[in-house]
Amino acid sequence: MKGSRVAGLLLAAGQGARLGTPKALIEYEGERLVERGVRLLEEGGCHPVVVVLGAATVQVRGAVAVRNPGWASGMGSSLRVGLAALPPEAEAVVIALVDQPFVRPEAVRELIASRARLAVATYGGRRRNPVLVSRRDFAEVAELAVGDVGARAFMRARPELVTEVPCDGLGDPADIDTPEDLALLAPGGHSAAAAGTGPRGDDAAHPGSGSEAGTRGAG
Repeated sequence: MKGSRVAGLLLAAGQGARLGTPKALIEYEGERLVERGVRLLEEGGCHPVVVVLGAATVQVRGAVAVRNPGWASGMGSSLRVGLAALPPEAEAVVIALVDQPFVRPEAVRELIASRARLAVATYGGRRRNPVLVSRRDFAEVAELAVGDVGARAFMRARPELVTEVPCDGLGDPADIDTPEDLALLAPGGHSAAAAGTGPRGDDAAHPGSGSEAGTRGAG
């Protein structure tokens, strides 16, 4: 995808029911997760960056914010709203989730450098986020994004298009989904988990609500 224009799409509309607060508003290392997600995509080479909001209204610098009035219906509606908001000159989009603050810009760059039509980041051989989708597939991705399913349905329907991009060592796809997960955001919490001495250390890309990425939200 080198030489083409790749936009970024951050899905940040959820209520964070299990956390008791929208994930977009949670702070980590001096910035809200929504701001961190925008920076991830910007530094990874995406322009412009579109953020889909819903449960929380927040000003986000450096991004185009759109609201999903149907955010409560699940991630699929946010993906549809976000794809519809992308500028016509965007030839592809990298989709990321607001609740995965440990993914690094290098992973986004790897997806773009793959020049693939449909690319998904893998960690330890497991499909997670981010995900890159070519414009030619926007309509079908949107059509299949229903309920709390994002691009996963499209990848299952068109497996021959999927390019897996190993991103081991380029961050951690662990998501912040429960009050217990907040320990990962405490000083030293994530490094301890990665070393196997803290939460989720036994499986950074843990199974559960976040593991569907390239399967869950984006995928």
